[in-house]
Amino acid sequence: MSKLVGDEMLNLNNFLDLKENSKLLDIFFQIKKAVGISYLVGGSVRDLILGGKGKDIDIEVHKLSLDVLQKILEKFGKVKLVGKQFGVFRVESFDIDWSIPRIDSKGRKPKVELFPDMTIKEACQRRDLTINAMAINLDFLLDKNFSGEVKILDPYYGLKDLKNKVLCAVDEKLFLDDPLRFYRVMQFIGRFEMNPDEKLSKICISMDLGGVARERIFDEIEKLFLKSKRPSLGIRWLKNIKRLKEVMPQVYDLIGIKQRSNYHPEGDVFEHTMQSLDAAAILDKYESEHEKLMIMFAVLCHDFGKVEKKTEDLRFIGHEKAGVKIAKKFMKRLTNNSLLTKSVEKLVCYHTSPVDFLDQGSKIKAFKRLASKLAPEVTLRQLALVSLCDVSGRNSKRDDPLDAGEQKFNLFMNKVYELSLDKGPEKPVLLGRHLVGIIPEGPKMGEILKKAYHIQIDEGIVNVEELKKRVLKP
Repeated sequence: MSKLVGDEMLNLNNFLDLKENSKLLDIFFQIKKAVGISYLVGGSVRDLILGGKGKDIDIEVHKLSLDVLQKILEKFGKVKLVGKQFGVFRVESFDIDWSIPRIDSKGRKPKVELFPDMTIKEACQRRDLTINAMAINLDFLLDKNFSGEVKILDPYYGLKDLKNKVLCAVDEKLFLDDPLRFYRVMQFIGRFEMNPDEKLSKICISMDLGGVARERIFDEIEKLFLKSKRPSLGIRWLKNIKRLKEVMPQVYDLIGIKQRSNYHPEGDVFEHTMQSLDAAAILDKYESEHEKLMIMFAVLCHDFGKVEKKTEDLRFIGHEKAGVKIAKKFMKRLTNNSLLTKSVEKLVCYHTSPVDFLDQGSKIKAFKRLASKLAPEVTLRQLALVSLCDVSGRNSKRDDPLDAGEQKFNLFMNKVYELSLDKGPEKPVLLGRHLVGIIPEGPKMGEILKKAYHIQIDEGIVNVEELKKRVLKP
């Protein structure tokens, strides 16, 4: 949609989809009529330069008070206060943040002052990185003679840094005021495959990371996982600047854990995990972003247990189950999402099963039992995805994942589809209602139903009366 045509010009043939959004044009018109100026700012500009439009659009309105902007926006729909103290609004049906220029004080609960008359250069100065410190004056959208080329306001040379794939801080002091920016650097390294310049690296090496809420750290890791083709770059950077132990201690512990070269020619467990993580990032088999995030966390955690189970001859028997408690501890550092954590635990616990089942020629009942153990949090298909990434992380020649494991994945999934287990375990045939009046409700009934389900899975009996006879016989 967008193409860079010069050092300061952008060609926008269908900017913000405005050809089909006259209502948005009307908002810009009302803002201009009130003597305000609308700027596209931050990552929205960066994403346009890189060749597309991001999901999140940030528009900063200058020269208008917060109350005046709110009254204008209310003419076009219900206004949601994303954070009135921060000067940020949302209008229903528009995926846009509308804000007023502001200055934030230091700390977890910053004091915010709004400055509608701030210059665009001053407003850009509070941005974290130069690639996010560009803006576009949107008045051109109201120009009937618009030529299709728009000037990029770039007071801190973010365009040059974007071209050179270099991350630079806009203002060192302001950068240090917000430790969350450290995690944003990690995210951008993986997401855009860019490197911090020497000055930014020095800042990040000594930066105090205290006071950042785990939810905000999780948000940056989520972006790293969902928006990167090589998320390992961000984690490798943490290792290189000696901050990995502090940020992800369980991942740090993987460094130097040697493996048998005939199984893992790529090197230690850390290297294997990084390659596997990148394999998960580029996988095209996900059904949702939630699934992708779950798989990526599971892949990151899948070999945590090898730290405890390593033997002198480089075997790791039982590392799957040993890794469960370590993965749980890791996840709890980042999130209180119990469903995500439990899902990761189960995937870690059984991550070697798909390959083991194929190598051992496991029977139908083994597949059915495993599907039952995984439920209700995860499925055999999702477990197979983790296994596929595990097999792919074994490149001995470079740090890219191998295009491997597809054959075993397909063999395993063919069996899963054949047994109709791709969406979950086989449903029990004998239910509580079949035992009403025969067995009192309570623990005993639960035990009998569990026994019936095991017989159903192990012996393939799906007749209710036959199951009742088997579990009720004296």
